[in-house]
Amino acid sequence: MATPDFIRTIRASAGHQLLWLPGVAAVVFDDEGRVLLGRRADNGRWALIGGIPEPGEQPAACAVREVFEETAVHCVAERVVLVQALAPVTYDNGDVCQFMDITFRCRAVGGEARVNDDESLEVGWFPVDALPDLNEFALLRIKQALSDSPTWFEPIGLD
Repeated sequence: MATPDFIRTIRASAGHQLLWLPGVAAVVFDDEGRVLLGRRADNGRWALIGGIPEPGEQPAACAVREVFEETAVHCVAERVVLVQALAPVTYDNGDVCQFMDITFRCRAVGGEARVNDDESLEVGWFPVDALPDLNEFALLRIKQALSDSPTWFEPIGLD
């Protein structure tokens, strides 16, 4: 994921300390029910398309923008399928971030899937019963997007 300019500005004064950031992911389906994935340039792994909203940008608009920027596919966000605070991540340069992930189910409405920026090595459509190796969190988000269940969030215990 490319680092947005506004985060570079914050890092200039904040250094490597933990930044709490919004993040969005898009589970994009085509008319055949296939899911759109990108093979990330930073780690070579297949993943859902996602990114960081710009200041003031609505999360759904960010999801749609990121999908187009990374894959040249036009989509519309249909619903929120998951909201979850993720564990902190420490990057190779020492920067620490923690993301509040908002995952959207999206529907492709145009464009041809292709690598459209430098964040992906490959992009493609995959049948949900023939996905490449994905991490468990990506699989959970796809499962949620396929279901008619309410938005998933970590339940809180009432003591």
